[in-house]
Amino acid sequence: MKISDLQQEAIDLLKNLIETQSFSGEEDETAALLEEWFTRHEIPYNRHQNNVWAVNKNYDKDKPVLLLNSHHDTVKPNSAYTRDPFKASIEDGKLFGLGSNDAGGCLVSLLATFTYYFEKEKLNYNIVFAGTAEEEINGKNGIASLVPLLPEIDVAIVGEPTLMDLAIAEKGLIVFDAVVKGTASHAAHPNNDNAIYKTSKVLDWFRDFKFEKSSDSLGDVKLTVTQINAGSQHNVVPSKVDLVLDVRVNDRYSNQEIEEILQKKAPVDILQARSLRLNSSSIPPEHVMVKAGIELGMKTYGSPTLSDQALLSCDSLKVGPGDSTRSHTADEFIYVKEIEEGIEKYIKLLELAL
Repeated sequence: MKISDLQQEAIDLLKNLIETQSFSGEEDETAALLEEWFTRHEIPYNRHQNNVWAVNKNYDKDKPVLLLNSHHDTVKPNSAYTRDPFKASIEDGKLFGLGSNDAGGCLVSLLATFTYYFEKEKLNYNIVFAGTAEEEINGKNGIASLVPLLPEIDVAIVGEPTLMDLAIAEKGLIVFDAVVKGTASHAAHPNNDNAIYKTSKVLDWFRDFKFEKSSDSLGDVKLTVTQINAGSQHNVVPSKVDLVLDVRVNDRYSNQEIEEILQKKAPVDILQARSLRLNSSSIPPEHVMVKAGIELGMKTYGSPTLSDQALLSCDSLKVGPGDSTRSHTADEFIYVKEIEEGIEKYIKLLELAL
């Protein structure tokens, strides 16, 4: 197919995706739209729950496998929207609508790229496309459920809005629940073991604590107290204060190491990780995919935001049209030109690498 035809089809598909509700866990109708694309292009495909995937026509089990992945679920629109979030409209070159930027533009661009290469022969890699669900909630029915069904992946391109720069590393995430204990009492009586007062020193400790190892691409581990809760009555000193910690992990630590360090050092009575599965991810700077991107003028950087990369065990590269700063914002949009250029750059990237 002509690239110009694929570009127009991709934009039309994105319009349909925008106008089809696909909150995380409710992506059945957008999965059907992906199925329609494959049917129209006579590409055999598979569907597992709301994940849709396909492999290139000339698949060779003796060749390494490249995964092209992005997600078709969205967050719910926030109250600041001034437009109908489910109405796809183009104004001044901007395609507005929920999920247009995160990550609809990436999804349709990768799908167009896969379609372009579907019948190609003598590639150095097999190509697998996967449009996945539940990325926004790191859900168990998203890519985590799909990976065991796919061929073993050697390298992945994960589509997220990066202005088509190369995120060669991405921070992992651990959410901790912590508890500071004290002695409950009537507010009118003395209490030298007030959990709320004790928590002030704990907050200072978390604010000032630094992990020793810094990363060239991802910088320091970032620990942030994001939630605090205590007490239910004005005249009762509570017995405990509950805290939530958000820890963004660089590639110098495993999630298990972060957990061990904090459990040993943090001045709290209880510290429990909700999950250790969202690991940092990266790809060697000398990898052929990275070199190809650099040759095309793409910049490399380390990303502080999480994606489905965290659930992949292979080398992975995050790159896609759109701007991460627009994600989850009111009146979300992506430039039509970004999609057109994204498809061209994806195709050229694979052309150099494959």
